[in-house]
Amino acid sequence: MKKDIHPNYGDATISCACGNVINTRSTTKTMNVNTCSACHPYYTGQQTMLDTEGRVDLFMRRYNIKKA
Repeated sequence: MKKDIHPNYGDATISCACGNVINTRSTTKTMNVNTCSACHPYYTGQQTMLDTEGRVDLFMRRYNIKKA
């Protein structure tokens, strides 16, 4: 690597609005985020998939996929 052209890469702290703190490495020392994997509905299992207008069933029929 060339000298004096790369940013400093060191320890960093990511703070979520829910209070979760993640320690990692980055070129930025601190970061604040609104959602993280501890509070996002997709990762916590609170999010449900809504089948609007039967699109999932249409896909399943189109490609002849049997429901498990």
